[in-house]
Amino acid sequence: MTIIIAEAGVNHNGDLQLAKKLVDAARDAGADVVKFQTFHASLLATEHAAQAAYQQKALGVSEGQLSMLKRLELHPDCYADLIDYCDRLSIEFLSTAFDMASIKLLASLKPKRWKIPSGEITNLPYLREIGRQSQPVFLSTGMANLGEIEAALDVLEQSGTLRSKITVLHCTTEYPAPVEEVNLCAMNTIAQAFGVAVGYSDHTDGIAVPIAAVAKGATVIEKHLTLDRKLSGPDHQASLEPDQFAAMVLGIRTVEKALGDGIKRPSPSEQVNLPVVRKSLVASRFIRAGELFSEANLIAKRPGTGLSPMQWDAFIGRPASRDFVADELIE
Repeated sequence: MTIIIAEAGVNHNGDLQLAKKLVDAARDAGADVVKFQTFHASLLATEHAAQAAYQQKALGVSEGQLSMLKRLELHPDCYADLIDYCDRLSIEFLSTAFDMASIKLLASLKPKRWKIPSGEITNLPYLREIGRQSQPVFLSTGMANLGEIEAALDVLEQSGTLRSKITVLHCTTEYPAPVEEVNLCAMNTIAQAFGVAVGYSDHTDGIAVPIAAVAKGATVIEKHLTLDRKLSGPDHQASLEPDQFAAMVLGIRTVEKALGDGIKRPSPSEQVNLPVVRKSLVASRFIRAGELFSEANLIAKRPGTGLSPMQWDAFIGRPASRDFVADELIE
């Protein structure tokens, strides 16, 4: 079953109570995991780091990343509280660490797995520290080429994380991501190139693309969740509201059922319709005993309870064993 991650991210706007409401919304929408972002703003960006264009558009202000990030930090003590809250609601807690101190903090809380964001895929010391945890990893690959993915996988493996524990998430790092730039087929390229499980971290508008990704083989889907797209913050406008997220989950679960086991055979419901829809060899007119079957006196008609028309050639030229009236099944 596809693991569905509700990316709460920084949509709590630095408020623990809003973070808990996001946990509620993720659980109610059917997500398996609710994910946050753990960072110390001063360790994540310099005073000179500029906002991304989408962040400037969403916030409507021109400021550096550092001042923006400071408003979005959760106090380190909040994470134990959030984990306890998730446990009580039976939804998995996950958080992306963005700096070494945050990795240490999360490691002390014994997470089930780790999420590496696209921006850290070329951060060697960071990758080594995650690899040393020897736990399952989701590796996002936005902005990366195959060589960078290969290098990151090598670092994780050499540091102590088995490749079998790594799921590589295809991703397009833009908010919202243009559909024509999604390139879902690259997800399958990654799977073939590195022999890893793959998933998809989605930033497109709507829910069609993540649902399609599951049909293409994604084992993990990550999508941003907000309580209200009109809230102030860099990611709210590129997120789904709870009812939209629930619709995405329903779509994914429907696709999973539809995928099946890949064996082509009549389904149980089709078995009932098979004799009604298929055809049998039938007399097209009265046929006397001893008369040769021919295209002039045979036809294929419903129901399919008699001899298959695939035996047509075997009967042409054979004598009738008895009289057959028009529309009678041949035997």
